[in-house]
Amino acid sequence: MMDQATKRNKGDRPFYQPPENIPTSAEIVNDARQSIGRPLQVVKTKRPFTPREDRRSLFGPTSTRNPETRPPSAFSLTSRHFDGVDSRPASGTKLSPLPHRPSCTSINEEQTPRLPTEPDVEVLLPPKPPTDPNKASRKVPRARVIHSNSVDASSPESLGINKSGSLTDLSKQTEGSTTDSNRRTHSGPKERTPIPKEERGEGDGKEMPHRAPSQASVRSPPRSASSREVESRASSGGTKRTSSAGSTGRGGSAGKRDAEESQEETMFYTQNIAPRLEELVHLGKKREGEKLCECADSLYKLLQRENLLGKNCKQRSTILKSVFKLLDLEEPKVLLRVARLILAFRVSGNNLLNVCKLVFKVSRNEKNDPEFLRGNILELLSKTLSCTDHTSSCEALIYCVGAIKFLTGNTTIVKQLVKENCIEGLGQLLDGINKTNRENGKVNEQLGHILVQLTAALRNLADANSSREKFLNCHIVEGLCTVVDTYAVDGDLMLNISRIFSKITLHTDCCTVLADQPSSYKSFIHLLNKHLQKSDMVVRVCFVLGNITAKNDEARVRLFQENKAFDVLLSVLKLYLEMDLKAQGKEEKSDDGERGNKLNKREDVMIKVVRVIANLSINETVGPLIASNAQCIDLLLSILEYKDIPTSEELVLNTVATINNLSYYSVKTSIISQQQMRVIEALLKLVLADNMEGMIEASRVFGNLTRQKTVRDFLVQHKVDQMMVTMLDSGNREVVYISCGVLINFMVDEEKRPALKKEGGVKKLIEVLRDFGRTDWELASLVCQILWNYSGKITSTNACFGEQEAQDLLDLLIEYTDQDSALDSSFKDEETDEEMKKYYYETWREFYPVAEQLLHRLETHQSDFEPLENPGAP
Repeated sequence: MMDQATKRNKGDRPFYQPPENIPTSAEIVNDARQSIGRPLQVVKTKRPFTPREDRRSLFGPTSTRNPETRPPSAFSLTSRHFDGVDSRPASGTKLSPLPHRPSCTSINEEQTPRLPTEPDVEVLLPPKPPTDPNKASRKVPRARVIHSNSVDASSPESLGINKSGSLTDLSKQTEGSTTDSNRRTHSGPKERTPIPKEERGEGDGKEMPHRAPSQASVRSPPRSASSREVESRASSGGTKRTSSAGSTGRGGSAGKRDAEESQEETMFYTQNIAPRLEELVHLGKKREGEKLCECADSLYKLLQRENLLGKNCKQRSTILKSVFKLLDLEEPKVLLRVARLILAFRVSGNNLLNVCKLVFKVSRNEKNDPEFLRGNILELLSKTLSCTDHTSSCEALIYCVGAIKFLTGNTTIVKQLVKENCIEGLGQLLDGINKTNRENGKVNEQLGHILVQLTAALRNLADANSSREKFLNCHIVEGLCTVVDTYAVDGDLMLNISRIFSKITLHTDCCTVLADQPSSYKSFIHLLNKHLQKSDMVVRVCFVLGNITAKNDEARVRLFQENKAFDVLLSVLKLYLEMDLKAQGKEEKSDDGERGNKLNKREDVMIKVVRVIANLSINETVGPLIASNAQCIDLLLSILEYKDIPTSEELVLNTVATINNLSYYSVKTSIISQQQMRVIEALLKLVLADNMEGMIEASRVFGNLTRQKTVRDFLVQHKVDQMMVTMLDSGNREVVYISCGVLINFMVDEEKRPALKKEGGVKKLIEVLRDFGRTDWELASLVCQILWNYSGKITSTNACFGEQEAQDLLDLLIEYTDQDSALDSSFKDEETDEEMKKYYYETWREFYPVAEQLLHRLETHQSDFEPLENPGAP
């Protein structure tokens, strides 16, 4: 029974934590299958390192884009760049321009008295459009402006424009219309009463936001305004005209209910919103940043609570024009508060472009990153991605996504962006761009600029723990494959996508999705061929291909069968091998200061290409074809002949693993078999290099090549058999297994058997059988096979194995060939599950025939007498 202390300790262990010093069933099965399974192996390697950019810029310093056609990363931006007033109607329908523009700037200017010496000004009035479109328009005679207190029927003040666009004589209007030259008319869908001069704010610079509708009014012609007039109108509280900020007035007739709502809204604006706007402007002039931020947050919360954000707020234009004045400040936290208000109102056109530039400008400095975690600016940026038309607001999206790209360099912000559905927004934008390119049938360069920012942002978002599921759900992998097909010549874009794939293909589910894409293999091979000299891209594309072929056997076949795919891989390996040979002996400075060591990019490319070849060779159909490729084998052996473990460990080990996979196929056309002595000589360097990993990998190849007696003889001359015996002392299951595999072949030759006993190999094999037998029946079977080959000429058990060794071996074999005794010992662990029990039983059944035959031989030749060396001698 378990004592109380043991029970207490076991109970204190968390349920998810495995027992200490006791391997779980899954670990045992995995270890056994890796060390004793198929002799072919998948090669692993590290993901290519991506150095961090020192400066945040729209396009990196290595960009190949033409500076003249791409948007700039630096620019000046003030309140003057934002639109205050626009003549676009509330419906959003753009009016066609009038055929003629008067030479005077406004009617009110003509109403201003002039000195008698000033000459009269002639004004050309726009012609009346014909009622019949087939008739030519008549010329309208010029009208002379008469400066007097009375209104002439022919003067511009007495003429308006009716709904059809024709001129209307205002002097003939019904009762209730005005002819006073000191009053102005209001444009709009409803007739409005004229506003007195003092009420419309011409004296004090203020203007009432709303007026009650009247029975009749006329639409005034559009007027051009200078920037000073725009600022004065913005400071006065707005206008009824629609701007690019997007004020939306009501059109058509309005009922009593609408009028009552308008009064309530006007009162709410006057009592709650207007004071905050005045305070904002006041604090902005004083440049009191903290108070200004508090006031801006208060205004935002108020508008959000009353559901006045978006495009439905009637005072939207008025609020925005007041907010625009704060953009001349330089404090980042203030600018972000302002940008949040502007984005929340869903501006468009020039204002959207400039607010995206504003956010981009603030995000360029890493010190401002904490400010983006305050408020919901990240949520608004994510929403902008999905609700902005990429065709009409292309430049705005470039800066918007560019800002997100900068922010994704911050791990804390990345987590928040994932929560705010930024990946979904980027995925939707990606799909929209692909659809536009597909419909147009050609590549759009400006959309390519967006994609560069978008893919760079996705590259950083791919590091988040919860991002992989979103990548798959939003079909981003498929979308990126479409971009690869469309923009294959765009080096910047392809580099970003290769970086994304190099991250997400570390996971099996993403590898599966990418491998299932019909054009993925063709696209990757095309990229390698197109950008052969760009090591940054080539190394990542090869890494992705290595990930895809690591676990997917179908992918190995599809990649190898792709037209000229293997030839391109060999051309990459040959090019970078030749480049490395030319640079051999030259010192290279690392481009990566963070690693602190020299980085040979050419060697890194070779590592990734060799890994792809190793993974391809696992397939039983592809492997023999690669083993028969003379160029491939020559390149691999060339790497082993001039590279060594101390300076190029990963490249050498990957190359040996590839040769091991290829040496498994003993076909007549195998170049490995034809050049086996060259292979053995190259591998001997690893055995003598005092590097355990190198010795293990070389021993794998020895296990395949020692099927030939010439190879065995050569290795014995170099005492490799003694090394294999020494490796039996290793506590590493994999090392012991590999040593046993080589020793089995050595024991075929009778003249090589005495060395096993002389080096203490028999005793070590019995210890291996005792230590690993109950948990690894396949390894135990290998030990029995070695001893069976060794005892082929046996005459006496004691003479062959040694007296003590023979007795120990007999005891172990008797115990192991008894099913109850052997398997009860294997199942003594309480946590052994049914799968593990089944695995033990199946492997024991394979062990039993070999052990039973060896036991029978031992028992048959068991005797206390030593055989005579020369029985016939006297």
